[in-house]
Formats: sequence, C-alpha cells, structure tokens
Amino acid sequence: MARPSAPLLSPEIIGDAGLALARAGKPFGVNAIARHLGVRPSSLYNHVDGMDEIVELMRGRLVQSYRVHPGGGSWDEVVLAVLRSHRRMYADHPLLVPLLVGKTITHPGVIAAYDDLATVLVDAGFPESEILTVIAVIDAFAIGFGLDLASPDDVWQPSEETRTLGRVLHGAAGGAERADRTFELGSAILLDSLRARLAAGA
Repeated sequence: MARPSAPLLSPEIIGDAGLALARAGKPFGVNAIARHLGVRPSSLYNHVDGMDEIVELMRGRLVQSYRVHPGGGSWDEVVLAVLRSHRRMYADHPLLVPLLVGKTITHPGVIAAYDDLATVLVDAGFPESEILTVIAVIDAFAIGFGLDLASPDDVWQPSEETRTLGRVLHGAAGGAERADRTFELGSAILLDSLRARLAAGA
C-alpha cells in the first residue's frame, strides 16, 4: 500500500507541534509549524482557520496537561494547587504568555477548568459578583510567579552603589530557590487575604 504523500494532520497534531516549538524557544507561527511537520503552510488551513485558532489549540493542550481537578479538596487547597500547576505551566512556556493573555479563551477544555474553579469558589461562599475578579487575581499571580521562575538566576545586578538593594542582595538566594521562596510567600499572602475576605463576608 502506498504511503501518504504528506503526514496526517489534525488540530491536535498542529497544536502539539506549536507547543513543541514554543517549549524549545523556537518560532511557532504557521510557517514554522508547517516546516516542523514537513508540510506546506496551506495544508494547515485544511484543519485550522489561522494562528488564533492554533494558539487556542495550544492553550487547550497546555491546560489538559496541567489541569487541576478539585477532587473534594478545600477551596484554598484547590486554589494553591492551581497556582502551583499554572506557575509551572507558564514557566515552561514563557514565550506563549503574550499570545495567551491577548486572546479570548474559547477552548471547551479550558472553559471547563475555569468553571471548576468558579464552582469551588462559589461553593466556598465567595459572592458570585466577585468570582471573576478572584479568578483574575489567581491568574495574574500564576502568570507572574511563572515568569519569575523563568527569569534569569540573577534578577538584579547593580552596576553602581545602591542605598539598600545591593546590601540585601549580598548572600541572598538566587535562581529557583529565590523563585520558590517568592512563590511560597506570595501565595501565602494571597490565600490569607482571601480567607480574611471570606470570613468577613466579602
């Protein structure tokens, strides 16, 4: 039986190819994905409408890999698990962040994950009028912590004398250790604030 003249394509294969390129720090536009898959760019358009759809496919594949299922945990345990998982997701794919935050979320799997989080928060007693705001805060923290984890080992390197920064940098942890300390403190502050708000009746 003759082999097909071109590799079989599907939206999932295209999304995975884009993710592989992004994870490797390589360009992941339509042309780059087509080269990676060994097909012509026009072949991709038989399966996707364009780069916007590819980005959403990539988002869906990402969330599928990093998704947190509530599983009966308390609301703050779920939020912390989401923060940890999404921090790693953004740290592993920093080049994707500008595209992900610049596009409306439509992928059913991603919508379902946000629905899980919204349901956990409502069931915990947070008012529905604040659910989207709380979710946005959680997202912002996860993105920030993720980019912090992906940042250089030495975030600050003063070339001139400073009043305070140089002194506190001396002997301070760097790299993943510094990023982990930042995450633990930041997530604790966020959760304590949410607990206090919930206790006060929001």
